Amino acid sequence: MLRAAATLAVAAALVTGCGSGDDWSQPHPTPTPVGTFGPGFVDPSSAPTPEATITPEPGSWNAVHPSKGYRVVLITAGDDAPTRTLVTAVEDWARAEHVDLRTLRAGDPVPTIVKAVEMGPDLIVSAGNDLVDPLAVVTASHLAQQFLVLGAEVAEPTHNVTAVDWTGGSFRGEGLGASSTYDAASFTSDRCAASIRAGVAAVLHDLTGIVIWLDQF
Repeated sequence: MLRAAATLAVAAALVTGCGSGDDWSQPHPTPTPVGTFGPGFVDPSSAPTPEATITPEPGSWNAVHPSKGYRVVLITAGDDAPTRTLVTAVEDWARAEHVDLRTLRAGDPVPTIVKAVEMGPDLIVSAGNDLVDPLAVVTASHLAQQFLVLGAEVAEPTHNVTAVDWTGGSFRGEGLGASSTYDAASFTSDRCAASIRAGVAAVLHDLTGIVIWLDQF
C-alpha cells in the first residue's frame, strides 16, 4: 500500500513538472517584470502596433526577468528535433528563473490548450508546429489569457498571442504546411534560449500581439 502511494506521488510530480508544489488553487499576485529592456529592444517613443514585427538587438532582453513563482504551462506537440530543442530551452529557463512550470503534451491539441487555460497560468507557451492551427481556434475565445508561440506564428493573432520567430521557423498553419524557408537547423540551442527569454520579456512589459524576429543568431 505504501509503495503504491509512493509510486502515485512520483507520477504526479512528473506530470506537474518542475513547479514549486503549489496546486495553483490559491490567489496569485499579478506577475511583474523584474528589470527593464536594454537599448534596442523596441523604440521607446513608438510602441509597436498590433501584429507588428520587431527586430530587437541581441541581448536587449537579458535584464528582464519574471517575478519568482511565475506560472507557466508549456504545451508541446511532436518529437522532432526543433520541438525538443525548444522544450529544453523552456525547461532550462524555468529552472534558472524559478518559474513554476507545468508541461502538457498534446495528443489532441484543442482540448489540451483548453485544459492549459483552465489551469489559470500567467502564460501559456507553445512548442511545435502542430499547435499553430489549434491555437488559432482557441486563443480568440480566451482573450484574458496570454500565449507565447515559439518558432512559429498564428496567422491572424489576437492581442493576447505573441510570437517569436525567424527566417528558418515561420510556420503559420492554415493548411499551408511549412514555409519554403523552413530550416530545422535554424532551431539552435542559442536561438531557442533567446526566444523564450525575449518573448517572456515582451509579455511582462505588455508588448503583446506582436512578432519578435530573431534573425541575428
